[in-house]
Amino acid sequence: MITADPWAELLMADRSLLDRTSTAERVADVLRQRIIDGALAPGTRLSEETAGKALAVSRNTLREAFRLLVHERLLVHEFHRGVFVRVLSADDVIDLYRIRRLLETSAVRRAGTAATELVATVDRAVTDGERAAEDERWSDVGTANMRFHEALAALAASPRVNETMRQLLAELRLAFHVMSRPQEFHQPYLTLNRAIADLITGGSMEAAADRLDEYFDEAETQLVEAYKSYNSH
Repeated sequence: MITADPWAELLMADRSLLDRTSTAERVADVLRQRIIDGALAPGTRLSEETAGKALAVSRNTLREAFRLLVHERLLVHEFHRGVFVRVLSADDVIDLYRIRRLLETSAVRRAGTAATELVATVDRAVTDGERAAEDERWSDVGTANMRFHEALAALAASPRVNETMRQLLAELRLAFHVMSRPQEFHQPYLTLNRAIADLITGGSMEAAADRLDEYFDEAETQLVEAYKSYNSH
């Protein structure tokens, strides 16, 4: 089946992740992941008919999934217009980074007893980003960066933190769409990611947390300035 929307083609490929007993939560997981991957950009209209056919799920299941993602601030429902991927504001960005400092920096600072595999996942995410950069796959660099920060929060070894972080990163990915040149945005952070990962691998958690705080200060300022410039045009 050929559709007019590229995102629908991607959802068709996600059918294998669902089965006949699929719940709205699993459909929401698929859509959330596509937001994290950057495939569903802010402002994208999600047609019930198109998305339902792509995922082979009922309209009721899809609507419930939409409601879950509206609650997570990833989608918005506009009366008589439909469901859209949410467009963030500069204030949203500021609040997102406030929460990131609470989750990620705290997880890193207390990661001295983290399992070896959790630490290795941090390093793998950085390596994936470095390889993507070598191939000039800048969208994949952005996705690897998401995985890196997800792995930092996972050092807390808390299922609740992991769930919160996945929702947070999906919302954050929507903010990244304001950056018109993904290479210029993502490339400088590869070095910072590597430095933080190496400090964690070496057991220097306090130093890694301090470096992460500096990272957040720089990234937040850059995104907020980009929003100001974008909204002035």
